[in-house]
Amino acid sequence: MNLQELFEDKSIKVKAKAAQIGDCLLNGELHMNELLIFAEKQKAANKATCIEGLEYATKKNIQITDERLFIFVVNSLKVDEPRVKWESAKVVGNVARLYPDHLVAAIENLLLNTENQGTVVRWATAYALAEILKLKTNHNEALITRIEKLGEQEEDNGVKKKYLDALKRVKK
Repeated sequence: MNLQELFEDKSIKVKAKAAQIGDCLLNGELHMNELLIFAEKQKAANKATCIEGLEYATKKNIQITDERLFIFVVNSLKVDEPRVKWESAKVVGNVARLYPDHLVAAIENLLLNTENQGTVVRWATAYALAEILKLKTNHNEALITRIEKLGEQEEDNGVKKKYLDALKRVKK
């Protein structure tokens, strides 16, 4: 797959580009390292589409993941572009269970995004934090307290529900 040609083709919509990237990752036509190298050099909108392709692929097959991908999306949580933040958070949520010993930076970066003005960013962040909480790692003691507080403060019902559902599952 030629990523440059894909992004230059204006007849293909963004969602279709992300799905095509995801499918190519899944069928081996596109190597993860190739995508990450390409995405690192892109402007925010194209980077977000690359990460959306990663989200699509990791949702269908978590085994395509490697540590470099995890580090890439954890670092991408700090990018200013909201779409990069939310797509990265969804990937973190999808793959966190493979990296239980590497969650400190992910948790720190996700917690920074809990106060983002964008509801979609907060929802994706809540999804990722909930998935991390469900892993029942040694981070849970501090994370439960923080998520309880976030659940109380959150005004959007969809985001609040993500937090409350995770707390219910962990406290069973």
